[in-house]
Amino acid sequence: MRISHDSRNLFLKGPVGRLEAILWTPTRSASPSLAAVVCHPHPLYGGTLHNKVVYQAAKSLDALGIPVLRFNFRGAGLSAGSHDRGQGEQDDVLAAINFLASEFPNIPLLLAGFSFGSWVGLRVGCADPRVTDLIGLGIPVNNTDFTYLWSCTKPKLFVHGANDEHGARTKVAELVAALPGENQLTVVDHADHFFSGHLHQLDQAITTWLVRRHPELAHS
Repeated sequence: MRISHDSRNLFLKGPVGRLEAILWTPTRSASPSLAAVVCHPHPLYGGTLHNKVVYQAAKSLDALGIPVLRFNFRGAGLSAGSHDRGQGEQDDVLAAINFLASEFPNIPLLLAGFSFGSWVGLRVGCADPRVTDLIGLGIPVNNTDFTYLWSCTKPKLFVHGANDEHGARTKVAELVAALPGENQLTVVDHADHFFSGHLHQLDQAITTWLVRRHPELAHS
């Protein structure tokens, strides 16, 4: 399969030291309409930037001609520091956003996160004016507080497995229904938290939503 991007392994300047990262940049010379950060799941349970859901999300974005930055939270992979229970990790997300904004100045940013990465990432994305689009994958509502989203009016896509063991489908639906602004929930039938065997449906959900919001991406 033809590689449609240049891949760059790098270290971001993080708040407690370096953050391991990979940046995919489309080989096409046209200015992208969006650039994206994708945040990985809980590092204490094996979550890294190489997680299969994070990788699939990055592939889906890349296929639309969107530059994609994945990074390891503090203490994960080759990143410095140690896990901070979602507090310091918010500063890691901000460091990633700052880097992406410097690489692609004046380009709107998209923030996507899976599981723990959605809880931490969407909080930062909601507050940062440079971020215009938000994607939450497998949001773990059973044991994590997402009420900060009640004040977030930015357009949001949520993709959720019907059998997600960390986020009851009814709780996710109730949360999304209560949020302001434009929100879409796509439930993938028979899928678990990691979308095992259903990554193609995750890809379809992300692609369909983004092309609807940004029709120019369809030409990619």
